[in-house]
Amino acid sequence: MVGAVANALILYAMVASEVHKKQLLIFNQNAFDLCSALLLVITYTMKICDIPLTGMLGYWLCMIFFSDNLLWCSIIGSTINLLSITVERYIKVVRSKWSNKLLRKWVKCSAAAFAWIASIVYNMATTFSTSAVVDGVCYSYVFWKSEMAALAHGVWNFVSFFVVVISVFVFCYANIVVVIRRQARVMAGHGGPAGSSTSHTQSSVIKTMILVSAFYVVTWTPSYVVYLLLHIKPHFTPHDATYYAGVFLGFFYISANPFIYAFKFSPVRRVLVGLIPWKRSQQAPGECVEMTVPGIAPK
Repeated sequence: MVGAVANALILYAMVASEVHKKQLLIFNQNAFDLCSALLLVITYTMKICDIPLTGMLGYWLCMIFFSDNLLWCSIIGSTINLLSITVERYIKVVRSKWSNKLLRKWVKCSAAAFAWIASIVYNMATTFSTSAVVDGVCYSYVFWKSEMAALAHGVWNFVSFFVVVISVFVFCYANIVVVIRRQARVMAGHGGPAGSSTSHTQSSVIKTMILVSAFYVVTWTPSYVVYLLLHIKPHFTPHDATYYAGVFLGFFYISANPFIYAFKFSPVRRVLVGLIPWKRSQQAPGECVEMTVPGIAPK
């Protein structure tokens, strides 16, 4: 619940600072995180309530909520969107000549929409084909057509959402850091200024996304490894402590992610600080925190 509230505040801060116009994919990332946090609370509240799964209602509750279907739709969409942000940052910094041609508004909108559509289609298809209600109990991702099908899916899932993701993170951000350091040395050699507010924001975005990406790798590694082992060895039963530790870390990522944006993403941080009454009263007479909401002219 704390994560959901924090995500809602981050989205408000992005709208108030108009970051969502220039950073559409980052805004979309926080929308995914908000959905994930809300669905996490809803899904596990329903599981705690021990609702009897009987009839058609029980079937749909199993397929949508008790199988974590909607929750994983949001989590997988968040991963796809995080890859889109990484590629976008790489093109902007490393391949800046391509930026105007490739990073048009319709391309960003298409990437944001693809993250939602692809995650929903993939997870719905997987859940409905491998889950069922047996004697009032929801068994999710269990009924595969064959052991080979389960193995193929486990390997594909691990490679697609873990190996590829890490490879893209390492390649893109390593090149970004190299280019930024080279530019900093050139500026220092010419005795130029540290940079404009635009480059300052750009640097803030990159630092934030590197931290978010590293956090993703650390927190989701145990879950993806256990999921792969479950498909490679059908009779593999992880120790309860191992399983729940992996689940906790993955869900901790969902809840903690907005705090990274709050502390590291400077445009959002300025708006959030402006919401604190005693911080606002401490500002100098000439200072103000810009909180322009679309449709409302600043005073």
